[in-house]
Amino acid sequence: MRSEQEVNRAIERYSDTIRRLCMVHLKNYADTEDIFQTVFLKYVLSSVSFENEEHEKAWLIRVTINACKDLLKSFFRSHIVSLDEIMEQPALLPPDHREVLEAVLSLPQKYRDVVYLHYYEDYTAPQISQILGKNVNTIYTLLTRSRQMLREKLGGDEYD
Repeated sequence: MRSEQEVNRAIERYSDTIRRLCMVHLKNYADTEDIFQTVFLKYVLSSVSFENEEHEKAWLIRVTINACKDLLKSFFRSHIVSLDEIMEQPALLPPDHREVLEAVLSLPQKYRDVVYLHYYEDYTAPQISQILGKNVNTIYTLLTRSRQMLREKLGGDEYD
């Protein structure tokens, strides 16, 4: 079990990343908070010894992605309708930013993950391949295909 200081440091350092990653996957604030707590509970109880901060961050990202996938596959999740889907939220983002975000969120999950890690977390393809446990060339292919999909959805080359 980790010390309180170590846990507080990790929460300060990685909370934004974990929340953003959850929102990309779950598109729901309440579920994001649940997974956030689950991830850091696993962190507290984990006996994994991290080589450095990047290893620690990669571990937290992997645990977050897995927890989001587990929640999305759960029986309960597949048999409910979110209030967010029922009620339209006012647009808090400028229309062009909202359009890009909606396009990214509409991508299939395997593309969404690499786009998020590459463009929002500034990971390189080799780093993403380690985090996701995929071949580097697969990551390059996923990035290329996701860019093409976004180009088609957004109508042109203006977002390159």
